Amino acid sequence: MQLQGIGIGQGIALGPVARMAGPLPEPVDRPSHLDAEREGERARASLSVVAEELNRRGAQAGGAAQDILEAQAMMAEDPTLTDDITTRLATGKTAERAVFEAFASFRDLLAGMGGYMGERAADLDDVAQRVIAHLLKVPAPGLPDPGHPYVLVARDLAPADTAMLDLDQVLALVTTDGGPTSHTAILARDKAIVAVVGAADAASLGDGDAVIVDAENGVVVAAPSEAELAEARARVEERKTRAAAPLTPGQLADGTLVPLLANLGSADGAPAALEAGAEGVGLFRTEFLFLDAQSAPTVRDQQAQYTRLLQAFSGKKVVVRVLDAGADKPLAFLNDADEENPALGLRGIRALRSNETILREQLTALAAADAATDADLWVMAPMVANAEEARYFTDLAHELGIRMAGVMVEVPSAALLADRVLAATGFASIGTNDLTQYTMAADRLLGSVSRFQSPWHPAVLSLVGSVGAAGRDLGKPVGICGEAAADPLLAVVLVGLGATTLSMSPSALADVRASLARFTLDDAHAIAEAALAADGAAEAQAAAKSVAAGLTAVVASAT
Repeated sequence: MQLQGIGIGQGIALGPVARMAGPLPEPVDRPSHLDAEREGERARASLSVVAEELNRRGAQAGGAAQDILEAQAMMAEDPTLTDDITTRLATGKTAERAVFEAFASFRDLLAGMGGYMGERAADLDDVAQRVIAHLLKVPAPGLPDPGHPYVLVARDLAPADTAMLDLDQVLALVTTDGGPTSHTAILARDKAIVAVVGAADAASLGDGDAVIVDAENGVVVAAPSEAELAEARARVEERKTRAAAPLTPGQLADGTLVPLLANLGSADGAPAALEAGAEGVGLFRTEFLFLDAQSAPTVRDQQAQYTRLLQAFSGKKVVVRVLDAGADKPLAFLNDADEENPALGLRGIRALRSNETILREQLTALAAADAATDADLWVMAPMVANAEEARYFTDLAHELGIRMAGVMVEVPSAALLADRVLAATGFASIGTNDLTQYTMAADRLLGSVSRFQSPWHPAVLSLVGSVGAAGRDLGKPVGICGEAAADPLLAVVLVGLGATTLSMSPSALADVRASLARFTLDDAHAIAEAALAADGAAEAQAAAKSVAAGLTAVVASAT
């Protein structure tokens, strides 16, 4: 039986299912048959056990995960929460109910504070669930620990869940919710985990069920036959061989160069990207310097981080995106005003323009880092909607010492008027995640509309083609830095539509490099035309696969 979903990457894995336990129901508010002292002993014991377990897991995980889990352990032993629980127990409540109410009250307090503290509210929910589970003597919600490698099946993964993900044990991820740009999908790409998301029927899978997770075809095969298992094992070995192949520049079969670049969120990822064969950086997200801060970092602090990045990619192209805040990333010092629809509000270049000092300082820091290193620095603005915004950013960047300034094309208007936008700036980089969101009117964070979030949709591809054509006519580079570039076949389509570089999670580089090498530029044009002629995303992907398979067969017969 095949369960359909959205595949992330080209991987394939096989193994037994282990399901993530769902959230516990709210404890019933009923009088306890024990006295307050006994209930207090139960509550304190469970709080202590949970804190100890979180600290243990943190020590095993190390790094950022350890920081997250140790912070959760401190929540479990917070004196304020303990006092609140004791007060509620004195009224005759059970330990389960008192823990639930105390944590919920504190959660609401943190949520109301917003910013960093608001984000910790979800961590409180996780701790409360673990304490209540221990009190009830039932498995805690969250990641399973079956004691052997497994395929994780879940509704979706919260950020806190990912901190405890043991990549030596998790063979693949399958979620019933989520789309290609969900947190789980992004994690899977970043960590090179085989994944199929949005497979609603996966809810029927049980612990121990044998499955094949085929990301390339977006399916989960339940109760596979021996023939299906043999084919899956062969494909696993084939991918291992491909990953071990010598690193070469990204290029098509006819020698057309298509530089393959990495998407990075901090300079810490540079060594792994270079080891995977990244020829530079196509998207460096600078938000890590600003998030959770109460004020913008200084020019000196920023310059130090940018210099570190540029030194790691000495002699290579590095494309940096200036601060992209707003929507799901509000900042207290930039744009924390409540908006009815923040995805359509003051974000990206709009927010920076209304706080130009922050933009000027960032550009100044980047120019200084560029002057101190020999990397090829390009800087781009996010969420540009028209030529006037492109001109504003480009002029300001040049004024402050940036040699190569460009824009991101994420808003359909910028794609529709790409000839005018590119005439006003040096290059364009297409952010396919947001371009798909705005083209299809489907929130990229909302699982209920995930079927509309595919960059394979001909409407999205048509806009990409408009930008590619404008770039070709004006002699301006056009890159892709959205996650669409990580799909090996879609990468070929994007090149056929005019993309001159592709940027992706480093884990996707090997598959994309191998895919490009199978086709000529004429082939890429033919595959792209087939996708554009389709009516929907699934049809476009199927049409591209069909044409690609035919072209591959012709090459095979000729040799």
